[in-house]
Amino acid sequence: MGRIPGSKNKKMWIREGDVVIVTPWEIQDTKADVIWKYTRPQIEWLERKGYLK
Repeated sequence: MGRIPGSKNKKMWIREGDVVIVTPWEIQDTKADVIWKYTRPQIEWLERKGYLK
């Protein structure tokens, strides 16, 4: 389960299958903060360069 910080809350929508960067909480291992979401062209570029498989 991830939480979107307030500064990005209204600008970012997360759907199933999206690629995101998260940082886990120190207190609870099952929760995290969403730092960044990649768009579809960015995901395709990362796959071409070999960063994602």
